[in-house]
Amino acid sequence: MKPLGPGDPIRLGPYRVIGVLGEGGMGKVYFGRDHTGAIAAVKVLLPELTHDQNLVQRFLREAHTARAVTGAGVARVLGAESEGNRPWIATEFLSGPTLDEAVRAYGPFDTAGVRALAASLADTLRDIHAAGLVHRDLKPANIVLTSTGPRVIDFGIARPEHGLTLTTTGQVPVTPGYGAPEQVLGQRVGPAADVFSLGAVLVYAATGQRAFDGTHVAAVQYEVVHGEARLSTVPEELRALIIPCLAKDPGPRPTPEQIAGAFAPPRGADRSWRKGPLAADIARRQAEAERQAAPEGATVTVGPSRRRFLRTSLGAGGLLAVSGGGAGIWWSMREETPKGPPRNGLAHQAALLDRPAKTPGRAPEPLWGPLPVAAAPADGVPTTPLSLVDVVMFAGKDGGLVAHLAKTGEEKWRLPDISAEAGVLAMTERLFLAVDAGGTLRVHNASTSALEWSLPAAEAVRLLAFDGEAVYVVTKDNRLRAINTGLQTVRWTVPIPTLALLGSGPKGAATGNKLVLTGANGNAWGFECFQGSAIWEAKGRASSAVEPLVVTYKRETTKTESVFLGGLTLSVRELTSGRETWSDAAAAAPVEGAGGWGPPVSDGDALLGVKDGTLVRLSSDRMLVLGYGAVGPGPLPHVRPVVQGRTVWVVLAEGKGVAAHSTTDGARFWTWSTDSHGPWAMSGAENRVFLVNDGKITAMPSVG
Repeated sequence: MKPLGPGDPIRLGPYRVIGVLGEGGMGKVYFGRDHTGAIAAVKVLLPELTHDQNLVQRFLREAHTARAVTGAGVARVLGAESEGNRPWIATEFLSGPTLDEAVRAYGPFDTAGVRALAASLADTLRDIHAAGLVHRDLKPANIVLTSTGPRVIDFGIARPEHGLTLTTTGQVPVTPGYGAPEQVLGQRVGPAADVFSLGAVLVYAATGQRAFDGTHVAAVQYEVVHGEARLSTVPEELRALIIPCLAKDPGPRPTPEQIAGAFAPPRGADRSWRKGPLAADIARRQAEAERQAAPEGATVTVGPSRRRFLRTSLGAGGLLAVSGGGAGIWWSMREETPKGPPRNGLAHQAALLDRPAKTPGRAPEPLWGPLPVAAAPADGVPTTPLSLVDVVMFAGKDGGLVAHLAKTGEEKWRLPDISAEAGVLAMTERLFLAVDAGGTLRVHNASTSALEWSLPAAEAVRLLAFDGEAVYVVTKDNRLRAINTGLQTVRWTVPIPTLALLGSGPKGAATGNKLVLTGANGNAWGFECFQGSAIWEAKGRASSAVEPLVVTYKRETTKTESVFLGGLTLSVRELTSGRETWSDAAAAAPVEGAGGWGPPVSDGDALLGVKDGTLVRLSSDRMLVLGYGAVGPGPLPHVRPVVQGRTVWVVLAEGKGVAAHSTTDGARFWTWSTDSHGPWAMSGAENRVFLVNDGKITAMPSVG
């Protein structure tokens, strides 16, 4: 730790700043202590970077990302502040060497120690993946050995003492010898990449040598993709367990759950942390940190930690014996886990259909449904279903929020106290936002329904939009409120224009710095996201709230953000100023629920929408209307089209069904109905379209 210098702060939020832990191109990290004596690593964005709001958002996204992982195997986020000119993030201070430092100083771990390390790290990877994240840079330098166990740090590029990003690029490099083959090749990376990295980490822990090595970086990366891991000095019983983790193809690699069970250590395996030179090193660092944080004149006494962190008994079912030649299949031979609470699942894509030989043709059979399990809409409009991971969520017939498996339609879980009518928003690939009957904002795991965190102070009755940093809600007293989901605090609260609250209420869309609302009176408003200031208004747009669409266009070095507003015209406006840059008028003034321009949807570089009953495609470059595919007079404009595969789904006139069209030439593939009229709600994911109508939900396939 270095002493404070000129320009360093004396206090950051509740923390008295004591010294400097590290510095990088993006920020500086301080050692801090609050009034209770608790210590923390507090990172501050460099002053010269605070004018860049996008960088400030990315800086604070670290807190959001780390907070999404609720397990004990990572450094906890203690607090953060986005107001003022010195944004900061405080995390749990970790006293201990990295795995890299420990092996170099004290030598490789014994077999029991490697088992303990593997089981603990696998549990942490399970928690990271359950939050919808992939670490992407697991290596010995990113594992801190503390008195309570190993902690995984660095959800960007981190320093070992605090786990906070210090670079400005925001990109995680492929660490030679630890990044998986798919990372080296620039392919899509999933949770299995972390499993490969874990295998390489365990080789290093067991031998003190890299699993893949070479005279230069390119040679190491070649070995990762094409060569064989160097396992000759790995103890035989560990070698058989590590080999499957290092499979070149991510598919056959075991899951973290399987690894944790197979590596289950014997009793006493945590002695590496409780006795010997490594334990003494950890204790010395902890004592020094507490000494530095203690008030002047205070006496510091450091005793051994009573917490046990490593599993000391075999997992359920025990470890199966491994014989020669069986190393590649140990994980697939374990018994099935008994049924209990919902478990984390994986998304499964449905097969796309071939284009019908004749159009329009006969609709295919549903993938499942119609199931009479959805709520009848109280205000005439069903709640839009939301699909995440392996489930589709919707308002249940008997109240609350219900989730059915997206693949089969089988019910997986239900949350009876959730107010589904308030809306449900995706927060990450695995987490969603909802509101309960008391107005508490809640974040749940979509696959298991487990509650991640809640905020009663939200006092929300309707969810409007989520921009990756904050969720925007309508409160019980009809105000607009922004809630920072990373910090779990209210950012600001401002009045909502009275006319926007008429009818079914406002609709919204947001990016990281702008929020757009459309009201039942047809007006639209732009808000600045950091303070809640209204920055523009467009009047007389429609006779009801038409959901806005925010689109970002990137051309060479420039980036343009625009909002598309339906209604009397399709109006394209600059997101920052509200200035109209293009428009196309509908043939006639729309009335409630019919006519005019409906909300468009993005389809690659183009947009699809419904204008006066005609499905149209808009060029993103020149904004030309390329009319095709009659839908029928008077469609429901407040139902956004849904694109899956090469199919766009739209609602027919007067709610008499839905139609599937080609996204390329507009040809109608088929129409489909549940033999009932009325309003529809629909959404899509993994090549499936989910349709809600008349208290029923159905999953339909699409054309590829």
